[in-house]
Amino acid sequence: MTEYEAVILDVDGTIVRGESLIPDVTDGLRALEQAGCSRLLFSNNPTRGTDHYAELLEPHGVAVEPELVLTSATVSAAYLGETHPDERVFVVGGDRLEAILETAGVETTADPEAAEVVLGSFDDQFSYDILSTALEALSDGVPFYGTDPDVTIPDDDGVKPGTGAILAAMEAVAGREPDAVLGKPSSVAATAAIDRLDVPPERTLVVGDRLETDVALGANAGMATAVVLSGITDRRSLESSTIEPDYVLESLGEVETLLE
Repeated sequence: MTEYEAVILDVDGTIVRGESLIPDVTDGLRALEQAGCSRLLFSNNPTRGTDHYAELLEPHGVAVEPELVLTSATVSAAYLGETHPDERVFVVGGDRLEAILETAGVETTADPEAAEVVLGSFDDQFSYDILSTALEALSDGVPFYGTDPDVTIPDDDGVKPGTGAILAAMEAVAGREPDAVLGKPSSVAATAAIDRLDVPPERTLVVGDRLETDVALGANAGMATAVVLSGITDRRSLESSTIEPDYVLESLGEVETLLE
């Protein structure tokens, strides 16, 4: 028997890199299943909803229930729907994020003068004109949120700029930080994960490849944490970081060593 009843797994850099499964991941997933751990996938990817990861992992023989998947997009949509009902949200982000927001009942607007809330996120079409329009939307001091803090995101060719880079530009021109960044490691994200799993934090293990999001989420919420070296974090960044995971694994394939 393991001391953990549940595990929160990051996806990009932990289970997949781009569209490819990271080697030995299926061994780790099998070990968690055999140990009886409930599993929640939690990605800071703001361009995806719950169905995407089920479709991505199914060909690899990994079954994923959509209700046991969270992304920064779905967490942001739920939060805005609850805290800003019937308010129009100006979105710096892609079409997929807007679709996720609208499916959750959040009204979006492309008119900066009509904005009652501003949400900043990843946008691969981000430009000077978009930044100028965002500044106009932010000029009246409306509530300002970000989906996630990830400055870079992994892909098949290495890394590329993420939401955090875009938020930095928006912060600079607006002269203020977001009121909250809603994905990992925020308390909003931790509460969403705990509520979905219904397992006490002290009986939950968080596994991910980012110290400042995955490990910080678990540490702040009183969960055990393991960082994997299959994504963004390497041993050099481990040595220089003030965020210390409970465990360091080469990949998710080694998680069985924590379950014995």
